[in-house]
Amino acid sequence: MSFSITGKTAIVTGGANGIGLAIGRHFADAGANVMFADMDEKRLAEELGEQADDSNIRYFAGDLREKLTIANLLSATLDAFDQVDILINGSRQVIPSDPLDTDDDSVRTLLNQNLMPALRLSQLVAKRMIKQSDEDDEGPAGSIINLSSIAARRTHPDLMAYSVSTAALDQMTRSLAVAFAPSRIRVNSIALGSVMSASLQSTLKENRDFRDDIEKHTPLARIAAPNELTETAQFLASDAAGFITGQILTIDGGRTLLDPVAAPAH
Repeated sequence: MSFSITGKTAIVTGGANGIGLAIGRHFADAGANVMFADMDEKRLAEELGEQADDSNIRYFAGDLREKLTIANLLSATLDAFDQVDILINGSRQVIPSDPLDTDDDSVRTLLNQNLMPALRLSQLVAKRMIKQSDEDDEGPAGSIINLSSIAARRTHPDLMAYSVSTAALDQMTRSLAVAFAPSRIRVNSIALGSVMSASLQSTLKENRDFRDDIEKHTPLARIAAPNELTETAQFLASDAAGFITGQILTIDGGRTLLDPVAAPAH
């Protein structure tokens, strides 16, 4: 069975740069209709403006922490493409945290950024997928893919808030997989090691030693490029993965095979 997603419609959040942009572009090249969503309207226009008039590419700018924005994103997708078959929850934020600072509100901030928009959008999109599937009682209804991190199961004090938010995202993946299974909607997660995302690029500019530290603790001794994840996402979105749900697929260059506590999990 091929990994075909031709004719399917995907929403990709975090689509203005890095990993989300790479996945969205790959999906569009593979024949899917793609709605790129992000807060950064300027970057969306810069990256996709010339392509947005193409038949299979659109973009939507808004703050997905707001419930109304999520509803508007789905409406915009349906207006453009009439359906939604795939959701990539790729919007993530990484901020340092201090576990000893009682005034540090980073856990709440990252739960609101990394978990709640993915949950709310998954719930809303799942309802639409169920409505679409009423006409087909046997075929798959849809696929939801969350971009998580190996930080969910690694320990690094400065990344406590990020670790908590990604661990919550992984558990949400498992819970929704069970809840949505009777409706033939699959939910999986890709747990990433160090991939050259926009946030990691910014961190590396500020700390030149950070790259060496990452590479030293990664058996494959490098940072992945965003396009190395795209075909994995396509596989999980395709019917070839039709019996895979509730799984956390790790792509980390072997990082989790080692166990130094201080190794960055970004």
